[in-house]
Amino acid sequence: MNGADLYWCRVMHERLLPFRHKFEYRVFSLLLDIDRLGELDRGLRLFGYNRFALIGFNDRDHGPRDGSPLRPWVEAALAEYGLRDAAAQIRIFCFPRLLGYVFNPLSVFFCYDAEGRLRATLYEVKNTFGDQHAYLIDVPPGKNSGKTVDQSVTKRFHVSPFLPLEGEYQFRILPPGEKIGIMIRQIGRSGALQMIATQSGRREDLSDHSLLKAFIRHPLMTVKVMAGIHWEALQLWRKGAAFFRWTAPPQKAVSAGKSKDEIRESQA
Repeated sequence: MNGADLYWCRVMHERLLPFRHKFEYRVFSLLLDIDRLGELDRGLRLFGYNRFALIGFNDRDHGPRDGSPLRPWVEAALAEYGLRDAAAQIRIFCFPRLLGYVFNPLSVFFCYDAEGRLRATLYEVKNTFGDQHAYLIDVPPGKNSGKTVDQSVTKRFHVSPFLPLEGEYQFRILPPGEKIGIMIRQIGRSGALQMIATQSGRREDLSDHSLLKAFIRHPLMTVKVMAGIHWEALQLWRKGAAFFRWTAPPQKAVSAGKSKDEIRESQA
């Protein structure tokens, strides 16, 4: 891998309580080394870093969201939770900007140590109210060679007005390689499974050719993501889904979760 890949993906979202509601759509995402964004900007004609382009990436869309470089923000979060060794390489998996616009419900920072082992994941979650919160979870040794990783975290951030704030997220990820997979399960306070969301994809080298192909296939993808969220919200409202009032995001920008191995140890 050269630090930049394109993934052809399928996204699925299914609500299970108090009734079933499911939708799927196809998208593409980029996996980018945050230290090589300038290099990509210079090497690809169709990709722009912190500037307008057909397809681009802007620091302002992530992390502190003030346009500053992302590495110090991620490094500070890793250091706070005792994961300094996970900052040798940091790659972000996200939707890119298309013609200057993007909305990322979920972006994932994959954080590697000096030996190339995945050591932590930072899940950056946004809602349509303009808020953001991130969940940092370590990856135990031995869980970085094409194996799935199970993690969990207490939900602390209001995302959908049709799902309660209280509960837990359970993540299962297949780290990026020729394929990538992310599954999120939301568990309510009663232990009931409320929602499942997945994104799975296959890799292609990032090039001007693959970027042009992606734009031709999905010219309105970023607009479609935002429009689709509101359309599905309308369908839920029409079906009589309960409405949960918006609550302010946590003051702390990043909270920590646990790997499955740590959960087992705490229960032993």
